[in-house]
Amino acid sequence: MERVRLLATGWDRDLAYEEDAGPPPAPEADQVLVAIEACGVCHRDLLDRGGRFPFLNLPVTPGHEAVGRVVAVGPSATTWKVGDRVATMHRDACGQCPRCLEGETSFCTGAAWVLGILADGGYASHLRVPESALYAMPEDLPAGAAATLHCTFGTAYRDLVTLGHLSRGERVLVTGANGGVGAAGVQIAARLGAHVVAYVRDPAHEAFVRGLGAREVVVAPPEELHRRVPGEIDLALDTVGVATFNGALRTLRLGGRMVIVGNIEDARAQLNLGYVITKGLSIIGGSGATRRDMAALLALHADAPFAASIHGSFPLSRADEAQRVVRAGGLHGRVILEPRMPALILRRGR
Repeated sequence: MERVRLLATGWDRDLAYEEDAGPPPAPEADQVLVAIEACGVCHRDLLDRGGRFPFLNLPVTPGHEAVGRVVAVGPSATTWKVGDRVATMHRDACGQCPRCLEGETSFCTGAAWVLGILADGGYASHLRVPESALYAMPEDLPAGAAATLHCTFGTAYRDLVTLGHLSRGERVLVTGANGGVGAAGVQIAARLGAHVVAYVRDPAHEAFVRGLGAREVVVAPPEELHRRVPGEIDLALDTVGVATFNGALRTLRLGGRMVIVGNIEDARAQLNLGYVITKGLSIIGGSGATRRDMAALLALHADAPFAASIHGSFPLSRADEAQRVVRAGGLHGRVILEPRMPALILRRGR
């Protein structure tokens, strides 16, 4: 088994690469074992490495954006069978709490298998995970697009549509529009009939986001964002955080909404509560997509495929380099890690 390990937080030491970490772990109970095709490098992986989450369970294999094929199932697993192509959610779901019974598994109160934080993730040739942490992946999606679909397009769909209640004809602002979630958000909002205003810091990204469907592009320092956006915004999707939070908030019309899904800086935002009250604004915390969200997104994709933005790919042995490339910024979409093709030993753990 091939895998990458985060042994300690911080950037003064490299991720550890293990070329031969022994046999893959056997699935127990309702777990399944997945042979990984590809895993995305998300900005949250950098936050994990930077020590932003005090409950990080070290040492751990990073990664929560993986796609692959089921090669073994535990004795009580019923959802998947050997040979199924699946992709990861961010975490498992208990299936019994009130939120799960409503279908809102992203708000599950009993989840304990958080990939890359509490449990080993997808920077590996094989991944053992509870069956509730997976969703079905069509065969026709390339590995890179399939791996990152949930965390980019799924997140953008949930935050714009399920939580943000996007309506056709609305003016939608997307910050960090050249990144993974931002690029997905531009495409989804445009597909659903919104007038998309994309915000990027570097003019080198303008043609890229226009090609995704942005009607207008704002290129400016974050402190000028609210003065440069033309007209008022109905719904903002903020994928950046502190740097753009107040600027995006001040672009909203009376009664406007903002969904925040990113916070790339280790800082706290200042908020004028009087401004929020006076304008009747809604500020919503974004969350990862449920299977229900993914089914709706995949239906949209089947009707007219989205363009997955893949900046580049690295072998697992260069995972540390890949994370540092993402940390440097300025990318168009996701960076992907690809393990060596594992020997697929199909077995059923019953």
